[in-house]
Amino acid sequence: MKIDIEKLISYAKNLSKAKILVVGDLALDEMVYGDTERISREAPVLILRHSHTNLILGAASNAAHNVSTINNGKVGVIGVIGEDYQANDLKGAFESAGVNCDYLVIDKSRPTVTKTRISGSCFQSITQQIVRIDRQSSEPISKETETKILEALEKAIPEYDGVILSDYHIGTLTDNVIQKSIEICSKQNKKLIVDGQKNLERYNGATSMTPNLPDTQKHVGFFIKSNGDLLKAGKKLIKDTNAPFVLITCGEEGMALITREGKMFRIPVFNKSKVFDVTGAGDTVTALYSLALVSGAEPVYSAILGNIAAGIVIKQFGCATTTIDELVEFIEKNRKILENTEIKEF
Repeated sequence: MKIDIEKLISYAKNLSKAKILVVGDLALDEMVYGDTERISREAPVLILRHSHTNLILGAASNAAHNVSTINNGKVGVIGVIGEDYQANDLKGAFESAGVNCDYLVIDKSRPTVTKTRISGSCFQSITQQIVRIDRQSSEPISKETETKILEALEKAIPEYDGVILSDYHIGTLTDNVIQKSIEICSKQNKKLIVDGQKNLERYNGATSMTPNLPDTQKHVGFFIKSNGDLLKAGKKLIKDTNAPFVLITCGEEGMALITREGKMFRIPVFNKSKVFDVTGAGDTVTALYSLALVSGAEPVYSAILGNIAAGIVIKQFGCATTTIDELVEFIEKNRKILENTEIKEF
């Protein structure tokens, strides 16, 4: 099929209408920067003179941030935070990003998931990451915390047009939380999209999901070396989850959208410029794909918009986001390339 550019632009401009709820493993990325001074006398380690710290929304929080920059803050989150200073930092980052965090659940026994990356540079050299410190508990949440999340789902989902389940396997998305989310969305005819990495069969009843190629291979139990393998894998995912369609992201090979009817659409990478940082690109794909689906876009065009958005953010450092204006600008600037691109159907 050929891409209808005017339809694509129309779908892009329509993204701001949908309200999305993100449920999952919330996290804060703390980026600490400094200048290298010397080697310590206490131990053979670098001494950095601190220059600045950036607080960035990561994991499921990044998916919410990506949605917020597109739909002007019509997004909320449900997840677990601790009773620590990182919780205040995370809530502050949410507020700055326009993300509603009224339904956050506090669990005093768990730390707020925080990934601290310490980076340094010397003179005018490139800044490089030296060490990463993770604060998190990967144990499943307690029954008491789970009950609070289930109550939050009952209250929050009716306020939104669609739901994203973002699973980083840090314990928030228990079987009960997944089942309750799918049950409410099904009853209220709301779309639910999953960004998961393993145990994908747990999401039976979802509208769609966005696994990457390695995670798909782990689920189906065989290596994917051809379009035939990819179609076979997609069909198994659909059989295991009963989803109408799934989107498998394949890195530099683009994406594959497989439908319940047995069709597969191969979507190539449109932005082939030098990749700077792929951190969080998967969250961007899920956010844009979900927004488009919930806004009424066809699945193939939803995938195309997710693909374009990912191509924009990988040119930036860290968990980055994009906007509708940037999407439309990219489409207009690359109109001829997009018009001449064939979305191959298998």
